[in-house]
Amino acid sequence: MYSEQLRRSLALVEASRGKNLEQQPPRLTETERQELLQQFHPDYRPDAFVTLTHGENAGDRVPTELAALLQGTPRLSATAALPPITERVDVLILGGGGAGAAAALEAQAYGATVLLVTKLRLGDSNTVMAEGGMQAVSQPTDSTARHYLDSFGGGHFAADPVLLGKLVGEGPETLSWLTSLGVNFDRDKSGRLLTTHGGGTSRKRLHAAKDRTGAELMRVLRDEVWHRRIPVLPYTAAVELLTDRTGAVAGAVLQNMKTGERQAVCAKTVVLATGGAGQLRCQGFPTTNHGGATADGLALAYRVGAKLTDAESLQYHPTGIVFPTPLLGHLVTEKARALGAQLIDADGNAFVHPLEPRDVTAAAVIRQCTARQNGLSVEGHPAVWLDTPMIERLHGIGTIRSRLPAMQQQFARFGIDIRTQPILVYPTLHYQNGGIRINDRAETTVSGLFAAGEVTGGIHGKNRLMGNALLDILVYGRTAGRSAAAVAADKDFAEPTLGHLADYTPQNSTPSPMIFAEN
Repeated sequence: MYSEQLRRSLALVEASRGKNLEQQPPRLTETERQELLQQFHPDYRPDAFVTLTHGENAGDRVPTELAALLQGTPRLSATAALPPITERVDVLILGGGGAGAAAALEAQAYGATVLLVTKLRLGDSNTVMAEGGMQAVSQPTDSTARHYLDSFGGGHFAADPVLLGKLVGEGPETLSWLTSLGVNFDRDKSGRLLTTHGGGTSRKRLHAAKDRTGAELMRVLRDEVWHRRIPVLPYTAAVELLTDRTGAVAGAVLQNMKTGERQAVCAKTVVLATGGAGQLRCQGFPTTNHGGATADGLALAYRVGAKLTDAESLQYHPTGIVFPTPLLGHLVTEKARALGAQLIDADGNAFVHPLEPRDVTAAAVIRQCTARQNGLSVEGHPAVWLDTPMIERLHGIGTIRSRLPAMQQQFARFGIDIRTQPILVYPTLHYQNGGIRINDRAETTVSGLFAAGEVTGGIHGKNRLMGNALLDILVYGRTAGRSAAAVAADKDFAEPTLGHLADYTPQNSTPSPMIFAEN
């Protein structure tokens, strides 16, 4: 199964395991982290970015692939005839992942009429693919102040303090809300919630459902949406937002992805919960993201004049699968390193503390494979080892089966037993740190437009800690739903137009995103 080079390296990993267990690399100082990021993290490569020439963020640099969409050609023009208006609702939600579902539940609870539109099925999203867990304070030795400091430092002190404060402050209540809905978080034999460390955390506050946490959250949220009979329009993409004569958002033009038929929905408020941008494959990296993560919301929002923040910042998860090839780019949860798995180079040496923040760890892996030339090559892809057998050496036989069952099963399909065999990994495009600017009410800079989840920016700064994404989609998804419903209650329906496109000047012929990126 492995080349001669890999077999020799594997023998060194096994021979060095005892030494690596006894003495792991020290944590880096902040100065060392910054130097490492500047030299090796993809966000710091000047040739991978361009400067926007128009729009609210003119003068800002963004990834080349994202700029092509933000400055691309809309699918409609300002003079295009609107398709028939088929519905009028108080709150139109675009996106069917965790943030969209949470927004729909809260908006309806506040008395609004709601329509949730998703270009996939309800639940097909990055949410359902999240593995490791959700951060929230639940232990007496922890506090929201500690959660804040961990997250603020992990994001290189670039997060919006108000947004981050709200995120961590509402963590305990969000955890209770999920438990009340029926989310089955891991518990010990006495029924107490189990918690684990994540990279960059000073306390154990990661709550998981095995290594299928996102799927468990989405199972409950999806069932709740169905139970409350919230209307859902699947396999339908937003082609363009609609605005009224004042520039406020007033609905959207939608297109059925099976038939191509278009319709217009008039709405008093719109919530964008369209997810991330992983399928843009920035800098040629593979991605952990689902097929629909094509930056739709960023392009739609930018064309109506919404301000973006930190749009140049992406997260490359340090442990994307390299082998087996059919799993290339898929995620190996950070929970594996939280349980003790270490990153090991070709000579069998641990080279980075397992719980450094994600961007630092990713940069360390890239450095090992480039400047230090001590990585491996698997069918042309660089790689290092993630020594998963360490987990059971530390915590006992059966730990992987009980804490990482999905991961064990995933590799077993290809004849790899992660209880006894290390696996090959390399950074993979995982998360969009930046996005649409919002305030603590989930309002964008455009009247009538709200946003929640990965499509937004400012909450995490330049790097997101593990477990804060699932908390983000719930805290701000619920907030967006409540805020949009409150605003809608005091508004009348406006005449929707495409007038905002008259001021939009495309710089290239790239159409706005709508359907899946090709794998």
